[in-house]
Amino acid sequence: MQVLLIGPPGSGKGTQAKLLQERLDLPHISSGDLLRGAVKRKTSAGLEAKRYMDRGELVPDAIVVRAMEERVRRDDCERGFIVDGFPRTVAQADVLNQMLEPMHKSIDHVVSFLVTRDELIKRLSGRRTCRDCGTMYHIIFDPPVNAGLCNKCNGELYQRDDDQEDTIVARLDVYERQTAPLLSYYQARDLLRAIDGLGSPAQVFDRILKVLPPQ
Repeated sequence: MQVLLIGPPGSGKGTQAKLLQERLDLPHISSGDLLRGAVKRKTSAGLEAKRYMDRGELVPDAIVVRAMEERVRRDDCERGFIVDGFPRTVAQADVLNQMLEPMHKSIDHVVSFLVTRDELIKRLSGRRTCRDCGTMYHIIFDPPVNAGLCNKCNGELYQRDDDQEDTIVARLDVYERQTAPLLSYYQARDLLRAIDGLGSPAQVFDRILKVLPPQ
């Protein structure tokens, strides 16, 4: 089964993808993690992607597609996969379909998260990340035991450039302009499963399970 999770930044796609990964025993593919890994390793693609990410803009299709195709072709995706953060445009959705066709695969379900803009800004601007191990916290919803320090490794917590409020607003504007049309794209193909993204992770996860076929 191939499942896509679509929603604006901060809508909870990553959290729900991990829960689905455990329940369905399918790999979770995050375009954001793939790109951030390239940025951390300072590859040519990573350095190029960082310029767009720091401005809150979408990374060009060619960079994302190159990383995603390599990942989907790995053996652990044979039974299916869960993708969050890709596709972000209708053009990318078409490319994804073209990628999957030679593998005799297709997208089965597209879960869309509905969250208000005010809630998204509150969620994103409060995120903090450990410089050493990458563990993420939230100053309101999931604060560390010691302010500014990671619970796991005692590393320094920092606010990523793309979690600054002005960048958040730019990211949401980009999403509404370029990514929202995907909802119509998948609705027309009877693949869209829209759910309320407010509430605890457990509540949201229960809503997702109700719109997916029994496993």
